[in-house]
Amino acid sequence: MWNLLRWPRLKRSGAFAASLLALSIAAAAASACAQPQPDPQTLAIPTPSPRSSSPVPAASPDAEGAILNSLFFQDLPSIADLVEEVRPAVASITTESLRRGLFFEFPNEAAGTGMIVRPDGYLVTNLHVVDGATDIRVHLSDGRTFPAEIVGQDFVSDLAILKIDARDLPTVRFGSSDGLRVGDWVVAVGNAAGLRGGPSVTLGIISARGRTITTDRGQLYDLIQTDAAINDGNSGGPLINLRGEVVGINTAILRQAQGIGFAVSASVAGPIIESLIEKGRFVRPLIGLSGDDLTQAMASELNLSTSEGIVVTRMTRAGPAFRAGIRVGDVITELDGLPTPDMARFLSVLWSHGVGDTIEVRYFNDDAFEVTTLTLQERPR
Repeated sequence: MWNLLRWPRLKRSGAFAASLLALSIAAAAASACAQPQPDPQTLAIPTPSPRSSSPVPAASPDAEGAILNSLFFQDLPSIADLVEEVRPAVASITTESLRRGLFFEFPNEAAGTGMIVRPDGYLVTNLHVVDGATDIRVHLSDGRTFPAEIVGQDFVSDLAILKIDARDLPTVRFGSSDGLRVGDWVVAVGNAAGLRGGPSVTLGIISARGRTITTDRGQLYDLIQTDAAINDGNSGGPLINLRGEVVGINTAILRQAQGIGFAVSASVAGPIIESLIEKGRFVRPLIGLSGDDLTQAMASELNLSTSEGIVVTRMTRAGPAFRAGIRVGDVITELDGLPTPDMARFLSVLWSHGVGDTIEVRYFNDDAFEVTTLTLQERPR
C-alpha cells in the first residue's frame, strides 16, 4: 500500500548501498584482470597504487568501504555547501488535531515539513500534513516558531499553502523538473520522523519519472520516484538537485519496500503554488469523465484493436464529454493531436488547457476511431 508521509518512522533503504557494492566488486574484478594473476587459492584485490601488481589478502568490510570511496565517490563533491544554502528555507511543521475515539475525541499530534516560497511568510507543504489540523506551528531554522493558517489547498496534487506573520525570510529556488533523467543525483531534506535538531538530509538518485500511485487519499499523477531515503515527517520537504534547486516536493512512500519514495514534480507544482497563493485554489478544466489505463489484457477482453489509451469508466451526463458523444467503454487515444497512452499523460495534456478552451478528442468506439470536439468547463472545488 502506498502511504503518505506521516508517523511512525521507516527503515532507511539499503538498495543504494547494495548497488554501490555491486559496482565496486565489478570494478575491482576488471582491475584485477589487468594485473598478473595471483594464486587461485587466494582471493585478491588490487591495491590502489598503480605500481603494485602483488595480490593482497581478501578485503575486510572496512577495506570494502575504502574501495567504494576510491572507486565511486572520488569525483563526487561534498553536498555540505548545498545543504547549508537550502536549510534556512526549510521549516518543520507540527500539527494538532482531534481524533474521534469510541466515546470521546482526543488530541493527535503529527509532524511534516514545509518550504518557504516567498519572503513575506508563504510556505508550501503537503495538504495531508495540515488537513483537519486545529493548530499548526511552523518552526524555522533560526529557532523561531510561528502559528500558521492555511490560505490555499489543492486536493488533486496534495499541496497546501501556509501563511505565517514573518518578513524577509530566505526562500527556496525552484528549478525545472522537465530535464531530469533517471540516474540524476538528488537530495531530500525534511523533518524525518519529527526528530529534534533540524531537518535530515539524504542523498539518492532519480529512479523513475511519470509515476502514478494510489494512496488512501486518492490517486497522484506524474510523480518523481527516488531512492533517497524518505521517512515519515518528510512530507512537504524539498527534493533538490546538485545546483540547490527544488525539483520535487516529497509526498509518499511504499512502506513494504525500501528505497521507493515519491515527489510531486516542480513543473507540476509551480503553477499550482502560484495559484494557491493568489486565489486560494487551483482552477482545473473539467472534461466530465473518469478513466483507467488501457492494458493489453483489457484490450483483449474487450476485443479492441488498440492497446494504448484510457478507457472511460464513468461520466456525467451534464459534462462536455457526454454531450460530445463519448460514452462509457470508449477508449480515448488523443487530445488535440497529442497521444494519451495513460491517465498521467491524459491529465497532463488536459490540465495544460484552460476553462473555455475547445479541444479535439480522438477516441475508439465500436471498432472504429472517431473524432469529436468539446468545450472544457470549470472543475468544481
